[in-house]
Amino acid sequence: MIDLVTLGESMALFTARRTGLLRHARDFGLSVGGAESNLAIGVTRLGRRAAWIGRVGADEFGELLRSTLAGEGVDVQGMIVDPDAPTGLMIKNRRTSEMVDVRYYRSGSAGSRLRPEDLDVSLIRSARVLHITGITLALSASAREAVRAAVAEARDAGVTVSADINYRRALWSPEEASAVLRETVAAADVLFATEAEARLIVEGTDPVALAGALSDLGPRHVLVKRGPLGAVELSDGVVRHAEPYHVTELDPVGAGDAFAAGWLAETLEGAGPERRLATACAAGAFAVAADGDWESLPRRSDLDRLRPADAVSR
Repeated sequence: MIDLVTLGESMALFTARRTGLLRHARDFGLSVGGAESNLAIGVTRLGRRAAWIGRVGADEFGELLRSTLAGEGVDVQGMIVDPDAPTGLMIKNRRTSEMVDVRYYRSGSAGSRLRPEDLDVSLIRSARVLHITGITLALSASAREAVRAAVAEARDAGVTVSADINYRRALWSPEEASAVLRETVAAADVLFATEAEARLIVEGTDPVALAGALSDLGPRHVLVKRGPLGAVELSDGVVRHAEPYHVTELDPVGAGDAFAAGWLAETLEGAGPERRLATACAAGAFAVAADGDWESLPRRSDLDRLRPADAVSR
């Protein structure tokens, strides 16, 4: 049985090896990236079964995505090869040693053409968790309808719906996103958001107040990610705080996906609230401590490598 199903767009990822302006880069590393596939890999590495649904082009980048995800143990039976559109591209470079720039080339891509008919309904209905993100909602009208259809199937089958706001300004305006995301929050059982993302939907400055306002819209569990300040979880009316693990940040991309993967994997394991929050923070720390969107995501044997004294829960 698949524990978690997610859907969205994954892309070929080119990373400049040289720090500075992208125009001067001559050497690139090639990998894959995408919020939903990052999360699927993270959940799989922590011992649960995850599946990814999405479209890729009939090209070498599409095959790269298939082989990479399958190689990481992610179920790709829901992957569709689109003969008429290319796999999207993601370009990452370091403008300075502390500044990472990411550019997307996904207009008209295979992933943006996701539609309700592409969904493996039986896969969604038999899973324990469906995970969606605001990125897929913003890709196109058909992708948005695919997400809505997936959520409807999950809720009808009693499948837990997990949502990460994952707002991308390059895809839609705050005004356009707000109404759609509010609808998404109302349909979710579990919600992940940064403080800035939470303010797209509700008002407030304090992270606990933001979590409470979001919870009032429907989710049973709300997690507000605070980056270097840790996280706040509001579950069943109980507030918990977690400080981050202290690591040297090399690449911040993918930290939120890792956090959500850690929390969801522990929830699927039946872990208690302290453990799931601690694992979420640890996974986020591993994600930023090395280059790559998903390559440094931890396995269970890695979690003990961060000393408990480096993370203080109160």
